[in-house]
Amino acid sequence: MPKATPTTTAGVRGAFWDPARLPADTQFEAAVVHCADRANCQGILAYRGGEKVAAMGMHPREYLPNNYMVPEYLNAGIAMWTQAPRSIGNDLRLEHETALLEVAAGIRRLRDRGFENVVLSGMSGGASLFSFYLQQALLPAEERLARTPAGRPTRLQQAEMPLPDGVIFVSPHPGQGILLMNSLDPSVVDENDPMPTDEALNPFSPANGFRMPPESSSYAEEFIGRYRAAQRARVARIDDWAKGVTARRLAARKRLRENSDPNDLRVASHTPIITIWRTDADLRCFDLSLEPTKRAYGSLWGANPFVSNYGSIGFGRTCTADSWLSTWSGISSNAVMAKTAKSIGLPTLVIRFDGDNSLFPSETRAIVDAIPAQDKTYEVLPGNHHGRPIREGDPNGQKLAGKLMTGWVRERFG
Repeated sequence: MPKATPTTTAGVRGAFWDPARLPADTQFEAAVVHCADRANCQGILAYRGGEKVAAMGMHPREYLPNNYMVPEYLNAGIAMWTQAPRSIGNDLRLEHETALLEVAAGIRRLRDRGFENVVLSGMSGGASLFSFYLQQALLPAEERLARTPAGRPTRLQQAEMPLPDGVIFVSPHPGQGILLMNSLDPSVVDENDPMPTDEALNPFSPANGFRMPPESSSYAEEFIGRYRAAQRARVARIDDWAKGVTARRLAARKRLRENSDPNDLRVASHTPIITIWRTDADLRCFDLSLEPTKRAYGSLWGANPFVSNYGSIGFGRTCTADSWLSTWSGISSNAVMAKTAKSIGLPTLVIRFDGDNSLFPSETRAIVDAIPAQDKTYEVLPGNHHGRPIREGDPNGQKLAGKLMTGWVRERFG
């Protein structure tokens, strides 16, 4: 049997380009874009000259100027703008409603640069970000979200939100919050101490069906049901904490408008930080019989479940109440593709890789079914979450995706 390659230990490492595929005449143009709330973001335009179509790539929490699709687009005569979020790798400040202002600034930059057509090219978490953007941009300004889940003004109703001409979703997460809720370890007993464990919910207990890698675990349906319910319950508990924090802060700010109590000044200014431990325990990553695909054992963060679940690296590891409610809560976040995709009427291409251990067939199917666009294409290609070959001798899914995506863009926009 062909040997499986190890899953990458860094979520974005597999998304980098192959320098050998970059055209020799490629030029790079760095720029700063200005958001409606006066924040600034940087970006890089890769082009060869004369392109009329540009793709825009962005992720809400990562910066990938060397996105593997850059050479693919350039070789097809399409420029690509890769934009950084305002807070790279910083979950303390990440609120998806604010990130929409960053997307708007990027599209406006490409329009001002003279490109006739702009296609959003969202990969992984960038897909749910772009879907959320389209939902809000397509609404009348007065109907857009006025406040974040934590109660902060969004400025979306006052912002210019230009529309693209098409959208591509590659390995689209159902939303950062849904992704985390599916991966959250519900056997955590105390959010302030990552070690105490409810053994009845422990995903790594042999009594519950766990087997040491590389052997696949085998969880009973009854355990899976209890596990999923407990995951949602843990999210709800953290939500209660976050809503309590924000309610106290907003109440103190309201009182400050009437008087100047020193205690209210402290409460109104305080932004507590919570560490969310054990966030990499989706049962489907350890029991390969659940939603069977061609994926290798393990998660996006690695094949050792103890390291990825108990270690320092992971989704949503450190959050404020604001960032938790907006981005990482599977209950409170507005950036959920099952909801936002219902607004998309633009030409849409959705790609799933058949060895993805972060996105599963039922989730992609739900996203595709939610999109009402008449011009809608759904394709499944070989590869892991970033299109890398899973086993020796497998085809390179990145190259296949590049051919599919650039062909799709050129058919529609020239």
